[in-house]
Amino acid sequence: MDLISDLRAHLDPTRVLSHPIERLMYSRDASTITPASPEVVCLVTSAEEIQHCVQTAIRHDHPITTRGSGTGLAGGSVPLNSPVVVVTTKMNRLLSIDVDQRTAEVEPGLLNLDLSRHVAHLGLHYAPDPSSQQSCSIGGNIATNAGGPHCLNAGVTSAHVLAIDVILPSGESLTLGGSAPDPDGLDVRGTFIGSEGTMGIAARIVVRLMPTAPFVVTQLAAFPTIRQASEGVSAIIAAGILPSALEMMDANCIVAVEQFAHAGLPTDAGAVLLVEVDGLYAGTTHESTLIEQACLAAGATSVRTAQSPDERALLWKARKSAFGAIANIKPNYYLHDAVVPRTKLADVMEGVVRIATEHELIVLNVFHAGDGNLHPLLVFDKREPGIEARVHAAGKAIVELCLAAGGALSGEHGIGLEKRDYMGLMFTDAELDFQRRLRNAFDPDVRCNPEKVLPIGSGCGEVSQLHSTDFPSAHITDTGAWI
Repeated sequence: MDLISDLRAHLDPTRVLSHPIERLMYSRDASTITPASPEVVCLVTSAEEIQHCVQTAIRHDHPITTRGSGTGLAGGSVPLNSPVVVVTTKMNRLLSIDVDQRTAEVEPGLLNLDLSRHVAHLGLHYAPDPSSQQSCSIGGNIATNAGGPHCLNAGVTSAHVLAIDVILPSGESLTLGGSAPDPDGLDVRGTFIGSEGTMGIAARIVVRLMPTAPFVVTQLAAFPTIRQASEGVSAIIAAGILPSALEMMDANCIVAVEQFAHAGLPTDAGAVLLVEVDGLYAGTTHESTLIEQACLAAGATSVRTAQSPDERALLWKARKSAFGAIANIKPNYYLHDAVVPRTKLADVMEGVVRIATEHELIVLNVFHAGDGNLHPLLVFDKREPGIEARVHAAGKAIVELCLAAGGALSGEHGIGLEKRDYMGLMFTDAELDFQRRLRNAFDPDVRCNPEKVLPIGSGCGEVSQLHSTDFPSAHITDTGAWI
């Protein structure tokens, strides 16, 4: 029996897709890294069906790539080496809610925002909120350890996942973690979160829910320059305040977003901070006063406080629609997801602008300023002769700048294919070899999501191909993906 017939023997044949056009639809993610064709695509509806796909792939000696909603921005679900692609979008149920324990049991295809909508009437929410939360799945969030604007004081995905039922690359099932806040033994659950599909497939997830704060204050502070806005970030933290969200947009981004969202953003500002605190009335009111004072002391020209839920929602619409708005400027973009220390934020931001200017490119910056998670966007039209070479060079320079400042390659998008060949700039050969051996403990045949995350040459006995001058070619993205 051939691969496709074997898969259809246990799955509904209409959910085993093999036509070239069907396979084309699953050949890329939102990063638009060069598409690759899967051998077959399986739309699974249960853990048992995932197991069948994995076991069948083993029998026919095919790799496996897991795919959620396809909103990834690092090429993590691009199907290399003609794999069996296991798509979890039909596993989108909220299985149970425990109000007393503030937990929910979900399937991996459940959309991030849908989870919060399902529990809102209970005064609860799911804290990690990527800007793509309307379309990204919980399983995909686990793959990259996704964050979001409101993860500054609540923590990213790993802080909100208690247990995961995993189908291992061997086809066996295993539960990682448990209902206890800090289970005994090795934190294998934490190892799996952020592994980008290289250690197995999540089939069922128990997540932590958070109580929704009774009072929220949202403020927009305008600054003449990026440096002053960066100093505003430091001033807020130095005042002893850790906001629930602390976001920054630069001048180019402000103009683009305002034309799109009409949120009343100050288009003459060099940068704005969107700051939010929540909790009890007295505490948030006091903190918002301190935030205003800190921003004004750092050079803010104005601090606006949202006066209604509608005004607050409009400000957040502006922030979360930023990456759709840039389509009005240029049709393509190339972005990075580096993290830098807050103390280096102003210098790095000025350096990013300088690099873009040197390469005659437009850069927009919208990012999680509170934890230094940058998202510099180089926007351009790839039809312009020679521009891709300039984009490549600028991207390389930005990565070098962030790492030289003591930063990291990714804060939430993952490594995938986009940053795989940068790993040698951040980790030693010994560290890369350890990471490969850890992966091999789950997947000794490297069957799950091959050629992702770890570069060739990162294991003992392999010929190292990592050099500081070796960078991946820029992966050009059509505007529309969200961060």
